[in-house]
Amino acid sequence: MTASTWKVGPLAEASGLTVRTLHHWDTIGLLSPSRRTAGGHREYTEDDIARLYQVLALRGLGLGLESIAVCLDSGVDPARVLRDHRESVEARLAALTTLRDRLVHIEREVADGRAPTTSAVLDALRATGTAGPAAEQAVRRHLDDDQIRALGAHTAALGPAAHYLLEVEWPELYRRAEELRAADTPPTDPRVRRIAARMDELGTLFSGGDRSLSAGVREAWREDPAALSGDASARPGRWDGLTAYLDAARRGAEG
Repeated sequence: MTASTWKVGPLAEASGLTVRTLHHWDTIGLLSPSRRTAGGHREYTEDDIARLYQVLALRGLGLGLESIAVCLDSGVDPARVLRDHRESVEARLAALTTLRDRLVHIEREVADGRAPTTSAVLDALRATGTAGPAAEQAVRRHLDDDQIRALGAHTAALGPAAHYLLEVEWPELYRRAEELRAADTPPTDPRVRRIAARMDELGTLFSGGDRSLSAGVREAWREDPAALSGDASARPGRWDGLTAYLDAARRGAEG
């Protein structure tokens, strides 16, 4: 190992991961060492370490490995990842500080021979426990107030992960599906089916399984793809052919 490269064992120890985990991430293409020694041994470079940080930061924000791979391969803003990671750490620190203060209060009550109040206990229990304007306007044309609130609640529950799932992974899945369609790949191809299935998984995350909510969001995508995808060049009707293509993939999977 040189100053700028790492073998898998030392990197696992330094990062708090296991060698098995790093080998698995290499196998699935999430994080692969990009340099080989004269003897053929693979080593991680500084660029690999930077990717490792992004993998760990995004995983800490609640994204799964598949989502992380799509986000990194399609390109994420490193500054955004750093900011979201920092804010997530700060939120956890604030929550722990609040929990500590409430536990200290209960501890003092017990030390003084007083039973903790119900309010204090509930406070302690509670302590343990985001789309842009254009997109919001597009969605509001197809959802009522109750559905908007439900969509907001589901999105808020995802935390910072919502940005990467909705604004990075979802458009990238559309792009990949369109590439396959343009190449005349049949909708029964396993790659197309996987994309359609992942889109459905994302839809369930944001809709909570409410089909009417999902239908409204799909109509918003169809009517104003620029607002929903973040692609200013997208025009109404752009996804019509692709939507039919993905629906055919779903029907093939059901059959």
